[in-house]
Amino acid sequence: MRPNTINRRARYVQLGVPAAVLGVLASGISAAPASAAATSERGAESRLAALPRVLPTAAAPATYTVQEGDTVFSIAQRFGLRTVDVLTWNGLGWRSVIYPGQTLTLAAPAPAPAPAPAAPAPAAATHTVVAGDTIFAIAQKHGTSVDSILVASGLSRDSVIYPGQSIAISGTSAAAAAPAMTPSPAAPDPAPSSGTAHTVVAGDTIFAIAQKHGTSVDAIYAANGLSASSIIYPGQSIVVAAAAPAPLTSAPAASAPAPAQTATLNAPQAENAAMIIRIGRELGVSDRGIAIALATSMVESWLRNLDWGDRDSLGLFQQRPSTGWGTADQIMDRDRSIRVFYGGAHDPNGTTTRGLLDVAGWEGMAFKDAAQAVQISAYPDRYGQWEVQADQWIALYG
Repeated sequence: MRPNTINRRARYVQLGVPAAVLGVLASGISAAPASAAATSERGAESRLAALPRVLPTAAAPATYTVQEGDTVFSIAQRFGLRTVDVLTWNGLGWRSVIYPGQTLTLAAPAPAPAPAPAAPAPAAATHTVVAGDTIFAIAQKHGTSVDSILVASGLSRDSVIYPGQSIAISGTSAAAAAPAMTPSPAAPDPAPSSGTAHTVVAGDTIFAIAQKHGTSVDAIYAANGLSASSIIYPGQSIVVAAAAPAPLTSAPAASAPAPAQTATLNAPQAENAAMIIRIGRELGVSDRGIAIALATSMVESWLRNLDWGDRDSLGLFQQRPSTGWGTADQIMDRDRSIRVFYGGAHDPNGTTTRGLLDVAGWEGMAFKDAAQAVQISAYPDRYGQWEVQADQWIALYG
């Protein structure tokens, strides 16, 4: 490698840097280059040297205590795990910092126990509606409740009943439906909401601080002018604001969806889109999965095979050598990087990384959530903004 190549790549994170530094794992899309569409692609002649492949040395324990010099990537490699799985199991992102003495979970959380089977419902009778009947009157007559009849008959409070209609009568009596009027022990007083300051110590996260003070992450963000990409540090003073009480409404207010984005692709972008579509079809990926790949690449790199990015992020999907996605040369190989994003049985990376096809139930996830399961981005909503446009690109270039 030429000396100028080494200097040019000096900004990449190297293995073996102390955990407090290398543990800051940058999200590939946390800052999709705003000028990427106008910036000409630089030559890919300079590449990172191939990273040493660390084979598993032991079976993964349930938990692991971080040691000096550890990184999430090195820990995952040591126990034959995927970096992205370790991040997910511990609620971490690519920007999270790990530190010596911190305990990490190295196994997927156990599934929640199946709920106990419900007691068999009492046998239901029927009532034939006559003129003048109401659900309330029928419930009174049969000693049950209005809600029980609605459930048993598949009705709602807006339903209209009519003479001759057969109504199912649940065996639940009105007395049984009503809560027992027995005194219950007084609930403990809620912890007073804190409007004071919290001094950050090693290992603190915004989530942990919010949990400790009985508030929300969003409330702390708002009180301190922070965002999801902000980094806190030991000794920093954080204002702890109480979370606003939930409004007393029958249903939560729906948040406004992120606005849809559109773009007309130039020749290099169109070529990359066509390659993503072609390889997806070759691998048997559904059009929805292909659309997720197109939207992800658009957010990450504006569908350009960039030889630069945030920290050591490269290529169409801004994959990172330092987190196991391959060497710089491999990531800049468009064909290979696309196959690694899709993952599955033919993933060139094997089980080192997790592609879309490796995510259980991805077909049933929301569009942005499926993309986020692969990318672990600080801004997952951005993927969904390109869903409609991605479908149009499939029709245009597929």
